[in-house]
Amino acid sequence: MGQRLAICLLLLLATIGIYGQTLRHGFVNYDDPKYVVRNTAVRGGLTAEGIVWAFTARESCNWHPLTWLSHMADCQVHRLHARGHHLTNLLLHAATAMLLFLALERMTGDRWPAAWVAALFAVHPLHVESVAWLAERKDVLSGLFFSFTLLAYAGYVRRPGSWLRYAMVIATTALGLMAKPMLVTMPFVLLLLDYWPLDRMATEPGPRRARRLLLEKAPLFALSALCCAVTVWAQSEAIDNGYPVALGWRLGNAAVSCAAYVAQSLAPTGLAVLYPHPGAELPGWQIAAAIVLLAVLSLVSLVLRRRAPFLLVGWLWFLGMLTPVIGLIQVGQQARADRYTYLPQIGLWIALVWGVSWLIGQRRWAVAACSAAAAAAVAGLAVSAWVQTSYWRDSKTLWNRTIACTGRNPIAHYNLGEALTSVGRGDEAIDAYRNAIREKPDYPEARYNLGVLLAARGQTDEAIAQYRAALQSAPDLSAAHCNLGVALASRGRFDEAIEHYQAALHISQDADIYNNLGNVELRLGRVDEAIAHYREALRLTPEYADAHSNLGIALLQCGRLAEAIVQFRRVLDLQPDNDNARCNLNAALHGVGAARAN
Repeated sequence: MGQRLAICLLLLLATIGIYGQTLRHGFVNYDDPKYVVRNTAVRGGLTAEGIVWAFTARESCNWHPLTWLSHMADCQVHRLHARGHHLTNLLLHAATAMLLFLALERMTGDRWPAAWVAALFAVHPLHVESVAWLAERKDVLSGLFFSFTLLAYAGYVRRPGSWLRYAMVIATTALGLMAKPMLVTMPFVLLLLDYWPLDRMATEPGPRRARRLLLEKAPLFALSALCCAVTVWAQSEAIDNGYPVALGWRLGNAAVSCAAYVAQSLAPTGLAVLYPHPGAELPGWQIAAAIVLLAVLSLVSLVLRRRAPFLLVGWLWFLGMLTPVIGLIQVGQQARADRYTYLPQIGLWIALVWGVSWLIGQRRWAVAACSAAAAAAVAGLAVSAWVQTSYWRDSKTLWNRTIACTGRNPIAHYNLGEALTSVGRGDEAIDAYRNAIREKPDYPEARYNLGVLLAARGQTDEAIAQYRAALQSAPDLSAAHCNLGVALASRGRFDEAIEHYQAALHISQDADIYNNLGNVELRLGRVDEAIAHYREALRLTPEYADAHSNLGIALLQCGRLAEAIVQFRRVLDLQPDNDNARCNLNAALHGVGAARAN
């Protein structure tokens, strides 16, 4: 008991040593805003409306209600202080590592191999993305319930007639699926564990035991099938509008990605948050080399299945758990992702650790040498993970590191531009957006953001060119229509500006667009039309100070002084230091006084 507790404590300390630095990190500009910072449902904390939303929304093309509830709970307690959110990720990862150790020890009876697997899981740099990135809460949360399921299943196997224990297996699996659908492979993993180390397939004749074990997993397969259906529903838009890659290249990339995961598990260098999909540019020799590597490893594990069943179990665990995220159905523009290895990689460590233990046997000198080598490897991986975690301290550092590791990466340049813009480094942001456009000319968001920065610097004509280029690639980009209208109006091209404002309104009913349209109408002397547009802006956003002010000016121009006074006073309620509104209010009051005097 004391030794087991000491191992759990060491796993906790290792996790704190690596990820404790995240308590000084903030949010990053990659999915964190969608998941937490700008998500009004999440920011509101745990409310009845929020809980209903969590179970019914397919926000960010995902259905993971438990993950949403977890973020809501963090916002309830920590608000938008990133420190508390990071602490939750850290503790979830540490708990998963400890439960993984306990589950493997209980199933195998081998304490130290189980401890080494858990240690490798806890400190490996490929898992930094899952722990240091707050938007990947779904990884660490689903990992926790995955380990709980393994532990519950080990208890059930000891008493297979206990329905209460099996209910626990079903419940923890369901909770894991509600955190991330990655756990759809859970029944497959449990069948592998039935083969080794639980040895449940040796107790009855082949067909009978296969039927029994499959029937036993029927509720889990049903849960997985239901989760798959819900996931397809949630991701339907992302799949329909995804990155188009032919099936042949998807299969080739899947093989290369599997091989890359193996290589980076053993030598975790060049890790990045986004590896762009090469599409048809994927070199054929890489596909061939990857297929050969995977075939050799598969053949070795198959040939040695009787003498070393853990090799086959670990290898199939790795391949099987990767299947849902290997890119056979392309969602997004990534070729692969470090976070996808969070649970599949456990299979590799099972094969490696028990394989080495099998090779060295009970020879004391070999055990001592391997233990020393394992300790050195874990320490080296921990240092590497600590360094990798430091790249997540802010968005600028993260994207600069990604660009350095991946080379041609327009999305990384784009996100770097956003990060630089947010800290007021506009000149550098312009360079970043230009780099993104150079690598991907039809990048509407990059062209739009570049146009905004150029317009702010007074380079209106170039901004207009960028907005037009953005709209060529994305005609439904409402913000580009709106800002193009602003730029054209500043050049006195009012009719063109109105066309783009109206195009924007066909796409999105936005108060800014109505306000800008009102400004153009007012400059053209069409006061009644301007007033109508300002009122519509205020209907959409009642506390829109600029719209109140502009409406007041329009009313003032047509002599409706009393109504203008109401609008200017409302502006001062919202912005007490607004000197222009105060001057306009005084003018309106003076006009009323003069009218009474006459």
